[in-house]
Amino acid sequence: MNDTAFYPIGTPGQPWGDAEKARWLSRQTRLRSYADEVQAAIEPLRARFDVVEYGRLDYAPDTYPLFAIRNRAWRGDLPCVLVTGGVHGYETSGVHGALRFVERHAADYAERVNLLVAPCVSPWAYERIHRWNRDAVDPNRSFRENSPAPESAALMQLVAPLRDRVLVHVDLHETTDTDESEFRPALAARNGEAFEPGEIPDGFYVVGDSDNPQPAFQQAIVAAVARVTHIAPADRNGEIIGSPVVAPGVINYPVKKLGLCAGVTDARYVTTTEVYPDSPRASAEQCNAAQAAAVCAAIDFALAH
Repeated sequence: MNDTAFYPIGTPGQPWGDAEKARWLSRQTRLRSYADEVQAAIEPLRARFDVVEYGRLDYAPDTYPLFAIRNRAWRGDLPCVLVTGGVHGYETSGVHGALRFVERHAADYAERVNLLVAPCVSPWAYERIHRWNRDAVDPNRSFRENSPAPESAALMQLVAPLRDRVLVHVDLHETTDTDESEFRPALAARNGEAFEPGEIPDGFYVVGDSDNPQPAFQQAIVAAVARVTHIAPADRNGEIIGSPVVAPGVINYPVKKLGLCAGVTDARYVTTTEVYPDSPRASAEQCNAAQAAAVCAAIDFALAH
């Protein structure tokens, strides 16, 4: 291992203890406002949708209310669609793509599905533009029993009554340049492992469930998003972020085994979206539009099949 490239917290080869986590936390600063950018965007939606507070994060001295948005024509005989964003708080279009979907497209599905949208699962991380929560825990590896992440636990509690009724779950994410420059090195340091450099894909792709891959569903989403922004090509090894490309823009993970948000229900149709906001070929507007297009395509496919 090249120690000169090691993350500036911790000792190479040794997992972090409480002292290292405290030092990491001391380096985190608020860079944007959940109240001003997310809660303020939710407020106007109350005129057309039900907005529920499904939990509250107590990260003293701050507290963060957690909101979910539901359509008012909720019926027991309709399938449920779950949309989640901001599980990784730094992935901006996950949050604002979810809100864009509600604002511009959710009404199109009234009386056809029950919609439940949690646009910002990790507000502390949203404000600090970070992948982890305050305890240096990745919420998107924590969707499991006795979760160490309160963000994940709150969402699981919200979804639990609907777990068997969800037909579609779309979890909105980004892959960014900082994954390689900050977050993967930090992960390796936290775990006491060597950092192995990787390659950031340029473009949109989706991650299906390797235990329930649904290839036609995944490809329908990619086809719809291709009209909005470009699709990530496979690298020279035929992979995206180390996983084999099974179709253009499609890879698979064992989502439940990994504790990913995409495994929080037993939905037939599940996908994790990944846009690339750092591409010179994509704007923030395109990224938000791509996320909303992915949600629409997912619902459309499920309803047609």
